[in-house]
Amino acid sequence: MRNGAMVHAGKVNTLKHFKDDVKEVEKGQECGIGIDGFTDFKAGDLLEFFVKESRTRRLSQSPR
Repeated sequence: MRNGAMVHAGKVNTLKHFKDDVKEVEKGQECGIGIDGFTDFKAGDLLEFFVKESRTRRLSQSPR
């Protein structure tokens, strides 16, 4: 987000702590992030992350 507007939505393709590839980083630690199709980071940008899950919906029969 930049100035309250979303500038890109994409998947994280790399996460690094120092020079090591990692799966997660502790709160407060510095890290490097690569996002698919985006390189235009600016000072003050706000990054928001979420997990998108798919679930199969099933219809249940009500007892008669």
